[in-house]
Amino acid sequence: MSIWIIFKLLGSLALLMFGMKSMSESLQKMAGPQLRHVLGTMTTNRFTGALTGIFVTAAVQSSTATTLMTVSFVNAGLLTLFQAISVIMGAHIGTTVTAWIMSLGFSFEITDFVYTAFFIGIILIYMKKRRIMGDFLFGVAFLFLGLGTLKTTGFGLVEDPVAKEVISSFFSKFNDPTFWNSLLFLIMGTVLTLCVQSSAAIMAITMILCSTGVLHIDQGIMLVLGENVGTTITSNIVALSANTQARRAAFSHLAINVVGVTWALILIHPFINLVCNFVGFDRTLETGDPGYNANLAKISMVLATFHSAFNITNTLLLIWFVPYIERFVCWVIKSKTVEEEEDFRLHFITSGIMKTPELSVLEAHKEIEAFAERMQRMFGMVRELLTEKDEKKFTALYNRIEKYEGISDNMEMEIAKYLNEVSDAHLSDDTKGKIRAMLREISELESIGDSCYNMARTINRKVQGKQDHFTNKQYERLHQIMELTNNALTQMNVLMSGRKDSFDVNRSFNIENEINNYRNQLKSQNIVDINNHEYTYAVGTIYLDLIGECEKLGDYVVNVVEARMGTRQKEV
Repeated sequence: MSIWIIFKLLGSLALLMFGMKSMSESLQKMAGPQLRHVLGTMTTNRFTGALTGIFVTAAVQSSTATTLMTVSFVNAGLLTLFQAISVIMGAHIGTTVTAWIMSLGFSFEITDFVYTAFFIGIILIYMKKRRIMGDFLFGVAFLFLGLGTLKTTGFGLVEDPVAKEVISSFFSKFNDPTFWNSLLFLIMGTVLTLCVQSSAAIMAITMILCSTGVLHIDQGIMLVLGENVGTTITSNIVALSANTQARRAAFSHLAINVVGVTWALILIHPFINLVCNFVGFDRTLETGDPGYNANLAKISMVLATFHSAFNITNTLLLIWFVPYIERFVCWVIKSKTVEEEEDFRLHFITSGIMKTPELSVLEAHKEIEAFAERMQRMFGMVRELLTEKDEKKFTALYNRIEKYEGISDNMEMEIAKYLNEVSDAHLSDDTKGKIRAMLREISELESIGDSCYNMARTINRKVQGKQDHFTNKQYERLHQIMELTNNALTQMNVLMSGRKDSFDVNRSFNIENEINNYRNQLKSQNIVDINNHEYTYAVGTIYLDLIGECEKLGDYVVNVVEARMGTRQKEV
């Protein structure tokens, strides 16, 4: 076996994997917004959830993509764990379409048509509006070209007497259908899928080995079962940096397939016989027997049928136990007892879960929503600080505000970095607009954090400088302008967590006008009060600093609202 044949095998496998990846990504780009809507609205119960998983996976041709999308939605709080488990079960059925595509490639000489797909694809790519469709056709063409080359090279390899002898002698050692041999191929399928990160590639290799007669059908089926387990590990690796619910969703993916493989191993022989009889495949025929070659040609269909039968049966069995699976994964993966909000970490954006721009923008939006809520909590601390008389509590609260200011700086930088990474991909004009708006939002939210910290420092300066207390009227007026400012923050968070088409933007503009008018009124009143010796000039300066920061903060809030709505307040 020459080194050239080895590289040809590896190259054709790489071509197949690249084609599958391109095809899947193109489908996700074409259907991104619709898939998000489907996942968000069609998971009312376990059965519609499973149907959603089937539909989405069949649409994007990747159970890994569906699972990662589902885990991301759980991470972002858009899906519950219960809903996610049913979607993942459906994804197991949807992914069987890939095996049938592989089987089609083995049953027909489909490579003759790939060059036509390449030609049409390149035309569509140069037509900018049809670029994604062109990418999809290129992906399909690469997939079938890789599959055809892999098949030709594999069959050519076993026609070489020396190579066939070496390969056959290796696999013949494990052809006896014993438990340990079956377990070996099960583990082999799991490890290979984990290493290659593509169950489709391992399925293609399995079909080649079985179709050439060097691997027994029983061991090929064990490889298929192993692929089902191996493909679940990807989502668990990605979810390591996600929140608890997302890790539970990823773990349920693994648990469902492990349970399925367990019962399949117990019933493996009657199950294989049932599938073979359905396809019309005779397991007893050996090399040289009449009809052996015709029988061998059905192997790819046997593997595809087994893959479908296993996943459909497993889903039909386990869908009734979704509540118990949910309890089990919650028992295995415990909730964190430490309050996470006091430590800086992005809760929704995670390092590995960036599959499509549409999903990435969604995650960034959820992170910005959390950022906005955090800034309102920070302002609430400032209001507490204003009236805190206990020295130790005052110091602790001030330190907490200072910590939040550092968190706001870090959140701005990390979200901006993530959005810049997303913007490197091919984006629609709508998505580019969303990213620009989000960059403005995080900049204004960080300014809100700065304003809160400035107020805290002003209050701290007053306390440390042993200045006189504010008068009752000053406290009353400060509370009133802070209440208006808090109302503005509340309206901002209503917008950030809801739909902008149902939001009345005039409420935010009206509150901001109230803050401006009240600020002007208080500035004028401050001069009068100082002249009347109701308090000192130094106290009046600190008082006006706090009022001025509230007015600035109100402006930043309006800027966030405008960025989110895509509008600007009319100049008066």
